Amino acid sequence: MSDRKSGSSAARAALITGASSGIGYELARLFAQDDYRLVLVARNRERLEEIARDFSSRFGVTSIVLAQDLADPAAPKRIFAELQQRSVEVDALVNNAGFGSFGPFAEADLAADLRMVQVNVTSLTHLTGLLVRPMLARGAGRIMNVASTAAFQAGPLMAVYYATKAYVLLFSEAIANELEGSGVTVTCLCPGPTRTEFHLRAQMADSKLFRWGMMEAAQVARAGYRAMMAGKTLVIPGFKNQAGAWLTRLGPRSLVTNIARRAQERV
Repeated sequence: MSDRKSGSSAARAALITGASSGIGYELARLFAQDDYRLVLVARNRERLEEIARDFSSRFGVTSIVLAQDLADPAAPKRIFAELQQRSVEVDALVNNAGFGSFGPFAEADLAADLRMVQVNVTSLTHLTGLLVRPMLARGAGRIMNVASTAAFQAGPLMAVYYATKAYVLLFSEAIANELEGSGVTVTCLCPGPTRTEFHLRAQMADSKLFRWGMMEAAQVARAGYRAMMAGKTLVIPGFKNQAGAWLTRLGPRSLVTNIARRAQERV
């Protein structure tokens, strides 16, 4: 990774999507503490500007606020064009933006599911493709893709969400292998249930999975940040989550899928 220092035109820069709350906010805070210039991406401009002012006051870092909706297929190109216009070289990319929804696929809002694929998969892939090339040209860079323990099995009642996170995990592991020795590392963060706005937006506050316990977003972010800086490919925060991901590999797939459904069901 570049040793560029904050406070100069060549300060290290980190781009974080979904930076307005939850894990994305906590990751942005960790980068700010380490003197990174921030590129904060989310839909809520007012919230991002509030965060930028707070981090400037607390950590003395500058932030670029990009209010973009990654459900729009053109958003990644707009973000990249803005970076080029400002001559910002991104040293660390965090693809954290994502959302889920609850319910049987055949009864779901198909348009919402397609937006989910756009945000969780297509925009993540698009941003990675745009930013990995200049990283390779410089011979340095870090990428973190936020998946989930959902990536390790099928998820009835959240079929599309689980499938998108499986893509993120497999995509990340594959390109991490391809980039070995290049100076660019790829880390996939796979948190379990976490206390963020996610479970509320997905209408899962009363599901068994979230009632069994949640980690704090700050804990998850610290685990992911340490792994990213160490160049690790996969990190699953929390022993219970690690054990669950490992156990899914041992049982018959039909049994694992049935267990996942029971966990998803509301109390």
